[in-house]
Amino acid sequence: MMTKVLLVEDDKNLSFILKSSLEQMIGGYEVVSVANGKDGLDMLTKENFDVIVSDVEMPVMDGVTMVQHIRKNHPSLAIIFITGLTTARDVINGYQAGADFYIKKPFLPEELDAHIQAVLRMKHNTQVESPVGNDEDTIFTIGKYSFDPTQNMLIFENEQHTLTAKESKILEMLCREKGKVVSRENILNEIWGNSDFYSSRSLDVFITKLRKYLSKDTDISLNVLKGVGICLKVQQ
Repeated sequence: MMTKVLLVEDDKNLSFILKSSLEQMIGGYEVVSVANGKDGLDMLTKENFDVIVSDVEMPVMDGVTMVQHIRKNHPSLAIIFITGLTTARDVINGYQAGADFYIKKPFLPEELDAHIQAVLRMKHNTQVESPVGNDEDTIFTIGKYSFDPTQNMLIFENEQHTLTAKESKILEMLCREKGKVVSRENILNEIWGNSDFYSSRSLDVFITKLRKYLSKDTDISLNVLKGVGICLKVQQ
């Protein structure tokens, strides 16, 4: 089965190289390419894609703005940024927008292939695997919140918020060990497949987001213990 990729890249030469490499040299891909974020959003309304691979700096609409729009309606769609912007702030902005991976230019097509396969495995595992040692209908209670990891849904009273696949997986890991410290290394290796600098910074961004989502119940705390791990606590 072909993996369908929406490639959003304004560099025509790079776009051609990546498209031809994925489709012909590596194989197993169908690539649709557009030159800016606006065209990317338009294309997403016409066709379904397994993954979006996008540059950040582009004319008309940049990649970050495009991804922010996409995440409103497609919280679980796999998204990879490819960019020459490599400062810590750039990386954080990319992950805050909703990217799953951040690849620094230049890179080999084989590297992109590996990242695509990794993020698709992560999405697949998050969405279809039932919680280990629990029924598929497991619903977690977090203070005044209810959390359904099978639907990526966080519920507070009558309000529902759909989490991204990674947000849901992180929260699920913390819920399973509620009141205990979950090591950063375990979270990083389980969800990102590694514990490098960029994955670690991305985890910090996701923890900040989860704190915000859970902030309506002041009895809930999400504590980061430097050099140790992360602990989800609910005061009784």
